Amino acid sequence: MEILLILAGIVGAALILAITLYNRMVALRQNRNNAFADIDVQLKQRFDLIPALVETVKGYAAHESKLFENVTAARAGVRSASTTEDRITAENVLSRAIGGFYAVSENYPQLKADQNFQKLMSELSDIENKIAAARRFFNNATAEYNTTIEQFPANLLAGRFGFKHEVFYEVDDAQREVLDTPPAVKFGT
Repeated sequence: MEILLILAGIVGAALILAITLYNRMVALRQNRNNAFADIDVQLKQRFDLIPALVETVKGYAAHESKLFENVTAARAGVRSASTTEDRITAENVLSRAIGGFYAVSENYPQLKADQNFQKLMSELSDIENKIAAARRFFNNATAEYNTTIEQFPANLLAGRFGFKHEVFYEVDDAQREVLDTPPAVKFGT
């Protein structure tokens, strides 16, 4: 009888541990999904701002058709992305394409002086800062989730219940170069 009670206690403790670990992994996955939804809000604002930016730049730099094609193609890529990983990749491509607006503005002083362009670029800069903050939160949530499902004893349950390693929202090397290059400041003409 005593052995049965000990076995029942061990099975009960194992069951409670399994339930606790499962619930923890679910909570972390939901936290990660929520963090991506926060990024998605900012990305949607940036996505909606791009047409106005394109039209403003077209008015001053109509012959920069390659820039417009790149931005349009990148926007289409974001729209057609079906998975989180595809979306992250597409958003990185769009970020690189948007970087072209900064370069074009340097070549067109009248565009740079345009109030509408300045307002749009200010909004874009604000959105990019919010995206960066949301990306940090998402990557922290992803790291916590990945760490949990890889640690013992959760790793014994994670695969069986469909918890898999998730990707970070990383900035690619080309985009990092654009972000790490400080803007040129020129006084006078």
